[in-house]
Amino acid sequence: MTELAARCVHAGEMDDPQGSPHSPLYSSTTFKFPSTQAILDVVEGRTLAPLYTRYGLNPTILALEEKLAALENAEAAWAFCSGMAAEAALFVSHGRKGVICIGDAYGGTLELLKDQLPLLGIPGHFLLGHELDRLPQLLQQGAGLVFFETPTNPALEIFDIAAIAELAHRHGALVAVDNTFASPVNQQPLALGADFAVHSCTKYLGGHSDLTAGAIMASKELLAPIWGWRKNLGQMLAPETAALLARSIRTLPIRVQQQNANAQAVAEALSQHPRVSRVLYPGLDSFPGKALAARQMSGFGGMLSFEVAEGGVAASAVADRLRLFALAPSLGGVESLITQPCTTTHHGLSAEERARRGISDGMLRLSIGLEDPKDLIADLHQALAT
Repeated sequence: MTELAARCVHAGEMDDPQGSPHSPLYSSTTFKFPSTQAILDVVEGRTLAPLYTRYGLNPTILALEEKLAALENAEAAWAFCSGMAAEAALFVSHGRKGVICIGDAYGGTLELLKDQLPLLGIPGHFLLGHELDRLPQLLQQGAGLVFFETPTNPALEIFDIAAIAELAHRHGALVAVDNTFASPVNQQPLALGADFAVHSCTKYLGGHSDLTAGAIMASKELLAPIWGWRKNLGQMLAPETAALLARSIRTLPIRVQQQNANAQAVAEALSQHPRVSRVLYPGLDSFPGKALAARQMSGFGGMLSFEVAEGGVAASAVADRLRLFALAPSLGGVESLITQPCTTTHHGLSAEERARRGISDGMLRLSIGLEDPKDLIADLHQALAT
């Protein structure tokens, strides 16, 4: 299967003796064996077969992981109970020499790297986009993992995956790209040279705001040391969640393609509004990273941010007046959401740090859903009109 849509539907689906076109849900926590030798073959890694669900050795989870790997054309994938669980396991497995975080990132990721991981002896280094000239120096000091989002949360900054991967590999470091905002429909980090693609599957892959999950896609060799951390930290998702996620992935391309088109229309409309001082969306000609985005992405995504000219209080009032957009964190669902980063995703950062990162109090982040864009634009216009 060469095309993504076919992989989303068919990859990983097991043959069901009852004739179901989709993999059945196995909620069992444990699985029986015909002999001691048969169980030893699984325990000692000679055979891959259902054993124990917390290990991920459950038919429903194994089927999901084959589908997840196919999304990024990866050799394999591990599923997790959340995107943060996936990142944590990645950092403790491959970031022991230090993790370099480039650009903006989800607030929980920044907190993990800044506050929790140093307690385990894992140093975190932070570079903003305009500080990339310092990356070679940090790599020369021995950091082993470079991590970044592209597009970033919430300013949609674009980073050159191929160029960063080439530089990191020259210094013996690995590269992980959080591909949550773009989704595999719009961007393929592994094909551009990254070693890991990381997802909060809660977002576009789940797509319906009804599950929490995460994933890492990579080679089997690089995934191998992560498995033990996932197993012993209890980071496995439930089979019921795995089945829901596999269901959602089957419609991923058609959802994301429509969200791309809707977001483009909303961004263009907002860019013309007198109360909007700035719109951040990779598909706009005014966006600084559009050329790079067009080169490494096949679509510009369903996420955008804009700033209300009068500042934070006015932005809060706009968010409160919206009728069709739900005021809620998270993203990637079929429904459109709005959030004010200074009150949710990046509330844990100081006001000074948010300002340093270009996250103003007047910024509002939109996750565009599947509603008609005319209705979304009308809702934004009425909220901005007062």
